[in-house]
Amino acid sequence: MPTPTRPTRLTDLKRAAILEAAIDEFRSAGYEATSMDRIAARAEVSKRTVYNHFPSKEVLFIEIMHQLWEASREGEELVYRPDLPLRDQLLELVGHKMRLLHGEAFVSLARVAIAAAIHSPERAQAMVARMNEREEGLTVWLRAAAADGRLKIDDPAFAAHQLQGLVKTFAFWPQITLGQPPLRPKERKRVAESAVDMFLAWYA
Repeated sequence: MPTPTRPTRLTDLKRAAILEAAIDEFRSAGYEATSMDRIAARAEVSKRTVYNHFPSKEVLFIEIMHQLWEASREGEELVYRPDLPLRDQLLELVGHKMRLLHGEAFVSLARVAIAAAIHSPERAQAMVARMNEREEGLTVWLRAAAADGRLKIDDPAFAAHQLQGLVKTFAFWPQITLGQPPLRPKERKRVAESAVDMFLAWYA
């Protein structure tokens, strides 16, 4: 994966600083306690500059979650290969997802997002709507495999949620809600393989 180009224009540098400061504030203080004043102070810019880039704290938070969503897609664009075993391809997709779910930044921001959603279901709906503007790579892959006749799937998006649910039961929700440590490599392998095998037993 190529290294992202660092911003060079002053306005882009300030925007990047605001986003970085906001991530730190949301992670340390939570959504409700974070203010635009605190974000401005941490980013070492004026409050007016923050509002010039982001008209509200909610817009700023949604942008952060959108960037996190985009980061989760990197490396996930595995193109369906009709000449390769389904199991091997799915394990690669699931493996990428599990590596993301174990990332410290992802876990921290996911906790903030869930807490914010509990206090404001409307905010959660707005975030989900924006993040669902583009289909996940897994959904695209499942649709291609179904079109090739190798999977019996009528609703690829539904099936993608099912597969990810099998994984998140062990590799996301216990870490988010109970503070459990990330799965060890052997446990991660067991979860991935059992989830994929159960999925294929039903859909293949």
